Amino acid sequence: MLDETTFRRESDRALEALKQSLIVAEEESEAFEAEENNGVLNIVFDNGTSKFVLTPNTPVRQLWISATSTSFKLEWSETASAFVLPKTGEDLKSLTQRLLREHLNDATITLA
Repeated sequence: MLDETTFRRESDRALEALKQSLIVAEEESEAFEAEENNGVLNIVFDNGTSKFVLTPNTPVRQLWISATSTSFKLEWSETASAFVLPKTGEDLKSLTQRLLREHLNDATITLA
């Protein structure tokens, strides 16, 4: 398990990289907007009825995504040097891309 300082650094880095990818994708899609507030990343959909919330959970050293009525808990993988969903092996960006595609029914959404 990562120590707290390393977790904070890696989770901040991962969320910032994801936010930058979302900013580029939102310009192409125009169906959602990424907003950051106090270390929490929100993806707000234009219909105004739903959003995804991405937040670091320091005590358990996980990144949590609340999306589509489900909580996804990503853990740090030394092998991948990334936060991954243990069940599927998806990293943060891949999982977020899949969730966006499914939620918006748009297979063209890409997070570079």
